[in-house]
Amino acid sequence: MTDDTLLPFSFPAVRSKKITAAFDGERITSNGGVLLLAAAEERLRLAERLAAVICDPRDPNRLTRAMADILRARIFVIACGYEDTNDLDRLHGDPAFKLACGRLPDSGLDLCSQPTCSRVENLPDLRTVIRLGEVLLDLWLSSYAAPTESVTLDIDDTLDVVHGHQNLSFFNAHYDERCFLPIHIYDAATGRPVAIILRPGKTPTGKEIRGHLCRLVRRIRRRWRTTRVLFRGDSHYGRAEVKKWCEDNGIDYLFGLPGNRVLQRLVDETADDIRTHRALDQKPVLRGFAETRYRAKSWDVERPGLRAYRSDRPRSRHPLRRDQPRERLARAHLRRDLLRPRPGGKPDQDAQEPARLRPHQLPFAARQPGPARPPYRRLLADAHRPRCGA
Repeated sequence: MTDDTLLPFSFPAVRSKKITAAFDGERITSNGGVLLLAAAEERLRLAERLAAVICDPRDPNRLTRAMADILRARIFVIACGYEDTNDLDRLHGDPAFKLACGRLPDSGLDLCSQPTCSRVENLPDLRTVIRLGEVLLDLWLSSYAAPTESVTLDIDDTLDVVHGHQNLSFFNAHYDERCFLPIHIYDAATGRPVAIILRPGKTPTGKEIRGHLCRLVRRIRRRWRTTRVLFRGDSHYGRAEVKKWCEDNGIDYLFGLPGNRVLQRLVDETADDIRTHRALDQKPVLRGFAETRYRAKSWDVERPGLRAYRSDRPRSRHPLRRDQPRERLARAHLRRDLLRPRPGGKPDQDAQEPARLRPHQLPFAARQPGPARPPYRRLLADAHRPRCGA
């Protein structure tokens, strides 16, 4: 049929606005935003750079889709919230994705399907994966017109919950999930990603962290020979192997340090002074800092440490308790009676705060950035003193 069939009735107007129903449109898509991603990808040439480091064993005479086209399609569907390769079985003919990949929506060749994409994802070996990470690192280095004097890199791991029992996925008691824990490194000044390392769902060891940082710094030094590098991370990144490597190679660091009675005793004088001033000045909140030196049993040398204290009520033994989420307090109260107490009266395990995912890893329907963690949540930080002449 070529004749359009008109509706036998018309819709009533709403506030003098006419409502019309038309059926003359052809192929409709809801993924129009992918064209903006295509413009950014064309400027960065990301897919071509990634394809250049992958060894393609396919016969060139039988290829219908280049490696760059497959990677480009996979990148676009992930960025639009379709993270499973099965989604390509119905999106390979989507007009918006075909236009983003440089093909006509009707007469152009369809995009790759799920089997092709799965074979490509399983193709790279360990060396190829490292080279793919170096491509991302080179893009970050190229974002600066000239080498900067100093750069601050934030390193942290992010929860990536798995759907089944995938290879190298483990159960993590901290998040109470079976997951991967990829390491993310971001530029603190610009927020740009520097490196993403997919790894098993367990806490990284000091040797593993040292290896990742060593490869990262080696790549940075090839182009920025005089740039000062500062790493910031949580306490599980401040291992003795990592600190010693940073000190031997002239790298500044600021890692969290778990509290204990020795550290608490070293800053008791400053904490009492803050509580006294808060009570005398009648201030609702008062913060202070104290610098001390501390040496753990596993450390070879004594290192300086920075203690941040926040007082919101006099003689409060847990000044941060009132600022923690109620859900966490409720779970902690329920678990307190179920867990075997330690000799000091504390349970072996406490409820942990829900995982804070980065915006680009949130589900498609909930991509809202989580609330920023206040700076006073970071109780202890092991600060490496800057070198002379800094």
